[in-house]
Amino acid sequence: MKVDPAAAALAAAPASVVGPDGRPVLGRFAGLGRGFDWARLAPPHARNPLWRRLHHKRWHYVALATERIFCAVAIVDLGWMSTCFGYAFDRSDGDMMANFSEDGLPGRFSARLADDAGGTSRFERRATRIEIGPDGLTLRCPWLEIDAAFAPAHSPLLLATGLVPGGAVHATQKSGGLALEGEVRTWRDEYALAGGVASFDYSNGLLPRETAWRWASAHDLALGFNLQAGYFGACENALWLDGALHPLGPARFIVDRKDPMAPWHVFTEDDCLDVVFTPDGARRQDRNMRIAASRYVQPVGTFTGWVRSTPEGPKRPVERLAGVTEDHFSRW
Repeated sequence: MKVDPAAAALAAAPASVVGPDGRPVLGRFAGLGRGFDWARLAPPHARNPLWRRLHHKRWHYVALATERIFCAVAIVDLGWMSTCFGYAFDRSDGDMMANFSEDGLPGRFSARLADDAGGTSRFERRATRIEIGPDGLTLRCPWLEIDAAFAPAHSPLLLATGLVPGGAVHATQKSGGLALEGEVRTWRDEYALAGGVASFDYSNGLLPRETAWRWASAHDLALGFNLQAGYFGACENALWLDGALHPLGPARFIVDRKDPMAPWHVFTEDDCLDVVFTPDGARRQDRNMRIAASRYVQPVGTFTGWVRSTPEGPKRPVERLAGVTEDHFSRW
């Protein structure tokens, strides 16, 4: 996507995330990122091949939202194994109609993650097939089928790169809201996606053995935000507003961890966002495989509150904007 400099408050994405001198290009940028080649890192960020193999984590995630349904699909490459998940949530009655995960074989036998967000990621094992590309999502499994097409982004993509304590370097690419077409098919009904909104998250980095974060994401075609608190600090916090992309400050998540279905209060320290998230349902998964473990909850619901592009700017109301929050811990 060509970035209009007038539509972005961030510098254009670099030609490569790893510079010619082997140093990572750090910061928040607007546009498509390339060159996630961590083998080219120079000291002090360089690591040996075995360490990179064990610590290299990549995922490609897509969310689809309409007035009636919310779906999320992800392919994850852990370096030593792969996995995927998908779910379909009926917003009209709170029914989680499909919720599955599938582990892949080691290496590239089951999952092939794109080199960057401009490429296509694939997962295939048994009866599960997923393909995520820059302009669409296809999923086939016994519980869920999705054929979704995304229109080209009308607002800049976010590229965020940063150093990670205990790891090395991480980069992530987020989209704003993308116009959506297609269909979701479940055991209960068929759901048209026309008029809905898609968004994606492509992440690629060298992460620590134990990684934890809280996350919030919600989008329509005029307004959206991405917020994270945890291993990546405020690096990826951003607001999309009327076609422009604005960086946001550190995010605070006030939530009862014993009851993630209670309302969440989320705000940024720069006084540019203050919203309350009301969950309607959730996907949960707790796993302990001895050498690895994860605790994960992703509530689905709506955000209400306000946002603005600068601390002095006018507040834009946010009213029941569909999205997700997440509380995630991984030992991987």
